Amino acid sequence: MTTVVDDTPSAAPPAPSTPRESSFTALAHKVQALGLMRRRYSYYWFKLIGAVAMIAGWVAVFLWIGDSWWQLVWAAVLAVIMTQTAFLGHDAAHRQIFKSGKWNEWVSLIVANLLVGISYGWWQSKHSRHHARPNQEGHDPDIALEAVAMTPAMATRHSSRLMRWLVARQGWYFFPILLLEGVSLHWDGIRRLLSRGRVKRRWVEGAFLLLRLGGVVALIFGYLPPGKAAAVLGLQLALFGLYMGSSFAPNHIGMPLVSPQLKLDFLRRQVLTSRNISGGPLVSMFMGGLNYQIEHHLFPSMARPHLRKVRVLVMAHCAAEGVPYTQATLWAAYRAVIRYLNSVGLKGNDPFLCPLVAQRRAL
Repeated sequence: MTTVVDDTPSAAPPAPSTPRESSFTALAHKVQALGLMRRRYSYYWFKLIGAVAMIAGWVAVFLWIGDSWWQLVWAAVLAVIMTQTAFLGHDAAHRQIFKSGKWNEWVSLIVANLLVGISYGWWQSKHSRHHARPNQEGHDPDIALEAVAMTPAMATRHSSRLMRWLVARQGWYFFPILLLEGVSLHWDGIRRLLSRGRVKRRWVEGAFLLLRLGGVVALIFGYLPPGKAAAVLGLQLALFGLYMGSSFAPNHIGMPLVSPQLKLDFLRRQVLTSRNISGGPLVSMFMGGLNYQIEHHLFPSMARPHLRKVRVLVMAHCAAEGVPYTQATLWAAYRAVIRYLNSVGLKGNDPFLCPLVAQRRAL
């Protein structure tokens, strides 16, 4: 039977005393032999053309609706379109779409900067560091957040009584904070391009961002009264941030953190810190394939349609190796995120891979 853990990070058993990189190598050879690393050009061309068509269709309907509060509903639709388009940029950044690195990079630039309004360079740098060492303190930028304490040490950085009270309850306001994530994603890209130092393709990224962000503001404020335009733009940004954050948050938050001193082989480093989301095709569509987070971290350049197929192989391999494979429903994962963040805020829970840490410390 395959070992599947339903959201219980502390249940991770000790790893073998000698981690074996060859364990993953054997799995990778099997996956390659089955053709699961091949490209899915028709799938992605359909998605890419569809994304452009949906954006063009959104603009046409926006102009047709005119000066009406029904534009708020249409703003929510744009938030969904932008998030689904951003998932395509994520796939291209991982080189899932084309064999050519340049083709993937340019598609990422066009999708992220020109269509969504996020800096590809900023995202690629941040996300690559996350994949290299997920949930590892000092290395994973996704756990170095300003607004939320991801570790007990981070929970003690505030001295005021009000901030300590808020951090102790941070799990409850985590998802409302995501309403600001859309603005943050746009601003982080702009800030990177305005920073000093070498920025690859600074002018290309800047031109694309200016066209995208300036174009949307000009369209909405040029066609609607100021108050209505501000409401439409604000709602779109809020829902875009909420949707994006809600898609990424359940993948790692609440899973064990890895001490900088702990050495793990590639298989365990990726599997023990990741959580899959069950629920079938609808959940997969909602999350842009990120529900297969374990498989994605093991095979980041694998085309999205193949993640579901490789899941059975990965589960069997983890069972044979004694590596817990964590899977939960979407709502259970969200509850785990809230519970974890509250427990960290109260500094009452050690979020590290306890048995593994204890084993290495004993050495």
